[in-house]
Amino acid sequence: MFDAIWGQAPAIETLTRALDANKVHHAYRFEGPDGVGKEKAAFALAQALVCERAGARACGECSACQRAVTLAEDEPRVPQHPDVVLVQRGLYPQNIIGASEATGISVEQIRRVVLGRSGFPPHEGRALVFIVKDAHELTIQAANSLLKTLEEPGDKSHFILLTSRPNRLLDTIRSRTLAVRFGPLADDVIARILREHGADDSVAPLAQGSASLALDMSEPERMKSREEFLTAAQAALAAPDLATAIDLAKDRKETRDVLRESLAFFAQHLAMEARDRIATAPAEAERAAQRHALVLTTIAEVERNVQPTLALEAMVTRLRRV
Repeated sequence: MFDAIWGQAPAIETLTRALDANKVHHAYRFEGPDGVGKEKAAFALAQALVCERAGARACGECSACQRAVTLAEDEPRVPQHPDVVLVQRGLYPQNIIGASEATGISVEQIRRVVLGRSGFPPHEGRALVFIVKDAHELTIQAANSLLKTLEEPGDKSHFILLTSRPNRLLDTIRSRTLAVRFGPLADDVIARILREHGADDSVAPLAQGSASLALDMSEPERMKSREEFLTAAQAALAAPDLATAIDLAKDRKETRDVLRESLAFFAQHLAMEARDRIATAPAEAERAAQRHALVLTTIAEVERNVQPTLALEAMVTRLRRV
């Protein structure tokens, strides 16, 4: 249901207006970062399109609505409603689609799951909805195969392509789908989602606008890793010489994503230090602010694929000069 999607009012208004006017486009492209509500919105739209009751909006209570958003317990985990079809890399076993999907969503999956179904009317009458997760992972052959269906859709067929990397889609796919943009979530929205899940909402500012990332970051092991990074960073700054400091930095073995998260946590700590000391110790506050800017520079370097160890060494060297 659309009411359960927070922080995406413009996108949701676009979809509900189309439903109310009975002018739902045959092919949408939901663009935006991961973990901001694109998938929830896709299933909410699918619910509205297959709902058994009269009216533009999904009732959320009928059998069709329930089955549209309920995934099978066994593999492949697909919607229980026969007219809501999920396409995703690796979702279907090789013995079903006849191909491995190591490099992306295969043309075999499109042929078997989409083309093999789109030529027929809905099983239950109202609409046939295809949801393509991470559509940017379509191989060239798969994208071209899907394109043929987008150009000549069935009368009651609807396609919803979800992507965090729209620039990786074929131009022809983009030109035949209507973009609905989902932005990063505000920190207060993420904090609310974390509280709903019984998680620590203090990670909200670190989550880059992504609720799914925030939930991952709230896991105890991830929180422990961030605290350990902060301790190591502080030890590196207090080390008696640069060589010892760099050795402390080299001991960190995080993945690039976890390192970025830990650096953001360190930057947040420095920002709070600068704020808390500005009245009583302005010189220390200024140093913390300068260090905060340098950590942000390191985050940018990590995002540009600078080798993590080199980025940490450079960061420690720069921080100790301040």
